[in-house]
Amino acid sequence: MKTVILFRHGKSDWSASYSLDHDRPVSNRGIKAAKRMGLYLREIDNIPDRVISSTAQRTHTTAQLAIESGGWNRELNLDRDLYGASPGTVIKVLGEQDDGYDTVCIIGHEPTMSSFIYQYTDAGHLRFPTATMARIDFDINSWSDLRSSRGSLRWLTRPKELD
Repeated sequence: MKTVILFRHGKSDWSASYSLDHDRPVSNRGIKAAKRMGLYLREIDNIPDRVISSTAQRTHTTAQLAIESGGWNRELNLDRDLYGASPGTVIKVLGEQDDGYDTVCIIGHEPTMSSFIYQYTDAGHLRFPTATMARIDFDINSWSDLRSSRGSLRWLTRPKELD
């Protein structure tokens, strides 16, 4: 079995000074939520084997905060293709992963996260607010088989549900 944890970046700071959307930072509320979600994965013993984030400032900051606060002891991998990605692009990135990783966490954006769930599970349309995580299990042994698979949504957790 292969597991994907989708993690949307923490709430961004629209009032901050930035020139490109790619450079928009995480807000104080987003920082708190990212840390909480990192702890949540530790608490439920679901720390991913590999962590891959969009290169956008708000996503890789969210990922780093979660890794540090949850004590994941994982390297953060950045992939520019995840910025503005389609669900198909996420499948492509996942399909390239080493089969030694059973659980991969993708930190990205909307509408990619909810569209991925809609397209690759039977869960239907779901709201995916900032800093939300979802776990999807795929009954496969190799990431390269992901494209032709449908997963099962095991849980979807929003940070406000944990407070």
